[in-house]
Amino acid sequence: MNELETYIHHHFGISPDDCQRVSGLFKTETLEKGDYWLRAGKYCDKLSFIESGILRVYVNLPEKEVTQWIGTAGYFVTDLQGFMFRGTSRFNMQALTDIRLFTIDYEGYLTMGKLVPKWHEFEKLFMGKCFVMLESRIFDFISMTAEERYQKLFDQNRELFNQVPLQYLASMLGMTPETFSRIRRKMVS
Repeated sequence: MNELETYIHHHFGISPDDCQRVSGLFKTETLEKGDYWLRAGKYCDKLSFIESGILRVYVNLPEKEVTQWIGTAGYFVTDLQGFMFRGTSRFNMQALTDIRLFTIDYEGYLTMGKLVPKWHEFEKLFMGKCFVMLESRIFDFISMTAEERYQKLFDQNRELFNQVPLQYLASMLGMTPETFSRIRRKMVS
């Protein structure tokens, strides 16, 4: 089993045969550091699983750039609104490191329902997990202090603090770089 098949099998309980059918629809894709996976205003016609590397999801606002998410190995990436509802993306998605992905296009995604009898159950679980992750992020923003959000990210993704520019992490956590630095100094001492 490759990393994608292992993830699908482990997280969704799909049989090894069905995992192989699903992963057969994905193609290997690589991006070099700085390359874009998607640009704002373009149609998103693909979904990728990050095998290795780091991808930044961000938007340019009139006064600032906001990092929405940092994707790492073991996560899926797409503009869900664009991919599922065929609209243009509001996000830029750029490689912060060299990245290796398993990518499926929209037509291949639609084919999964014909290849895998339990596809609709898998899709429901996948969307449910995406929604739960989103709910958790929202709840963290409204219920936790900046220090608590920093600590949670540090505990869950410590390696990001050495691999990603800190202003991107600050933005993702909803704080200014100055607040992030103040909290970091406090946590280190």
